[in-house]
Amino acid sequence: MSTGYDGRQIVGMDLHRRRSVLVRMTSEGRRLGKARITNSPAALRAEIARAGRRPKVVLEATYGWYWAADTLALAGAEVHLAHPLGVKAFCYRRVKNDERDAADLADLLRMGRLPEAWIAPQDVRDLRELTRYRCKLVAMRTSAKDQVHAVLAKLGIPVRHSDLFGPGGGAWLDGLALPQPYCGKVASLRQLIEVHTGEIGLLEEVIAELLAGHAGYRAIQALPGIGPVLAAVIVAEIGDITRFDRPERLCCWAGLTPRHRESDLKVARGHITKQGSTLLRWALIEAVQKQPVGSPVRATRDRIIARRGTQARNIAKVAAARRLLTLVFYGLRDGHVRALQHPARDAA
Repeated sequence: MSTGYDGRQIVGMDLHRRRSVLVRMTSEGRRLGKARITNSPAALRAEIARAGRRPKVVLEATYGWYWAADTLALAGAEVHLAHPLGVKAFCYRRVKNDERDAADLADLLRMGRLPEAWIAPQDVRDLRELTRYRCKLVAMRTSAKDQVHAVLAKLGIPVRHSDLFGPGGGAWLDGLALPQPYCGKVASLRQLIEVHTGEIGLLEEVIAELLAGHAGYRAIQALPGIGPVLAAVIVAEIGDITRFDRPERLCCWAGLTPRHRESDLKVARGHITKQGSTLLRWALIEAVQKQPVGSPVRATRDRIIARRGTQARNIAKVAAARRLLTLVFYGLRDGHVRALQHPARDAA
């Protein structure tokens, strides 16, 4: 049925786990229709076909958005991804429901005020899936190791090995005569640790194969503190470096810049925003803590601690992480890292 409107329609989609609501409107904001669908590619294709040729569709970057964005793109829609934190800052309503949420998204898009998130291509999503899963497995393995230490502490058994799960520590654990149920628990935990270690090794091989021809991945490993694992996390989380025109924008996106609040004559700058990738910030801070003496990043951290005291250690780490991310930006963009051989100038 004709809508009487010849322009491209704007569609707001409030995506949920089981069902979603779509609101269609013109670029002037006139409502054309609404629908509630059960989530499936077929149902979404059927509904978006009602929006005509090349509609502009916006959905929020919420749980499980991949399938919806891919389905819409294949159906010929121009897909926009809304940043959840940015949308929350715009929408103040006493009454909240799915239809109004979808309409608000469409309104923000048609007015040009939509806070957009980047729609990562399939290869970046695949890499992120692997690197994030590896981090999850490492956390699970660490939890199992901590539980073994906790069992020994409960029984009052001192650990005299620096690596309880290395060859020497493993042989020592084999010789312990633990009572039940602690013996069974430790045996189970050691099996889990072994399984996780095997899976982590397999993931590292797959990740290395995916990044074998990535010039930026090789380049940033020249930076002190960044090895294959952290480099893979950094490349996966940043994705396409060309979407940032300068390193300051990358640092802001990563959540490493201070909050800025200004009203009339009052200006307040607070803690860093932490609105970007948590995993990227973790990788950068890990690399900062492994910096050798004389590196530009280490010089940045030491200079702040010398000026402000040891109580500013965390501030110094964040500043050093921004400096490191700046070097990462140029490494990913140019395929090589500059400014690594001038510690004297950086320390001045």
